[in-house]
Amino acid sequence: MKKIQNEVLIKNGRVIDPADGIDKIADVYIKDGIIVEVGKIEKSGAKTVIDASGKIVAPGLIDIHVHFREPGDEEVETIASGSMAAVAGGFTSVVTMPNTDPPVQDETSVEYVHRKARVARKTHVYVMGAITKQRQGQELAEMGLMARAGAVGFTDDGAGVQDASVMLRALKYASMFNLVVAQHCQDNSLGKSGVMNSGYNSTILGLPGMDPLAEEMMLWRDVQLVKKTGTKYHAQHISTKGSVEIIKQAKLQNLPITCEVTPHHLLLTDEHIKDYDTNYKVNPPLRTAEDIKALKHAIQHGLVDALVTDHAPHLQSAKELEFLAAPFGIDSIECALALYVKALVEPNLINWPQLIAMMTYKPAAIIGIDKGTLAPGKQGDVTIIDPEYKWKIDSAKFYSKSRNCPYQNWEVKAKPIYTIVGGEIRYALEA
Repeated sequence: MKKIQNEVLIKNGRVIDPADGIDKIADVYIKDGIIVEVGKIEKSGAKTVIDASGKIVAPGLIDIHVHFREPGDEEVETIASGSMAAVAGGFTSVVTMPNTDPPVQDETSVEYVHRKARVARKTHVYVMGAITKQRQGQELAEMGLMARAGAVGFTDDGAGVQDASVMLRALKYASMFNLVVAQHCQDNSLGKSGVMNSGYNSTILGLPGMDPLAEEMMLWRDVQLVKKTGTKYHAQHISTKGSVEIIKQAKLQNLPITCEVTPHHLLLTDEHIKDYDTNYKVNPPLRTAEDIKALKHAIQHGLVDALVTDHAPHLQSAKELEFLAAPFGIDSIECALALYVKALVEPNLINWPQLIAMMTYKPAAIIGIDKGTLAPGKQGDVTIIDPEYKWKIDSAKFYSKSRNCPYQNWEVKAKPIYTIVGGEIRYALEA
């Protein structure tokens, strides 16, 4: 039986592939799920031809920090609904966090997420396993077995590993598999009871604060542990001016340390909480304008390796609780690209190639996957973006099950119009 060829030709787009230093008008030809050629392509057997004139053709976007809530809280989000939301946001690969119920802390749970993702057939779903059992920071989880099952790293995200000796053992163990250890930097002696940034606004609102030192002290401690072990280390969602300085010093010492930033830590401050709107309750908390300035400066100067969403869906009923009781988290995976454009590209802090670099090959390198480029022979993951598309964020139209989005009715620009995963169109913006 003759094999049916699956071919896609993308014509006349602005191809931006920072990994290969490409930024030019060109065509992209994908056959049987693999990039065949980038250039001027006169003839091909492709039945699917996309005219990308005036559009950006980029390697598939990669988000290395998402929460899909399955297993355990399928009413909030499932791997299927989260995957659909991801491709609508232009993401061809995501990395799920292990703070589910039960946590992803063994070989079986890693395989479960992978199996569910294969059934969903939307985005590639990678998994980080827990560092410690039940994410309690006391006893190491089955890191070796999770590595064998395909975990791309380890984190207790949502909880920092408080005991330095446990973190040291985790770093030593992870180095055996050459996998990254990612840390939610929060020293609970300074931050555990807080619900927002500690400062003037928390005092006025009468809400317990999280001192920025809670983040910075654990990050500094971990830098010392990385000096000792040489293990790949990733600081999740850094949010303070002090953290930027610690990262800067670590990189000057050529330590294997990377970091990430979220949209909300670039666009929102603790001033937004004045009405006690729980859609602004997130961990780490929204900080100050001075912190935002420091984060943007760090991005401009190449200190930030990855831009992530920290997509954290919640039930409306949970977010309607009083501020102290409501859960932390923001749902933003479907509008993240436009938010980054608003925060970074529109004010001319960075350009499109710099933005795409932090959303493609740089995050891919952190988790050690061979993605983030349009080089011939690589998997056909492509995101086609209309950089001039103007739209209003409407959470009611999200594919995600949740609506806890503080950007409702924001006017933004730039939107993915095609998300191609393994050579297949998994999302196309409705005309």
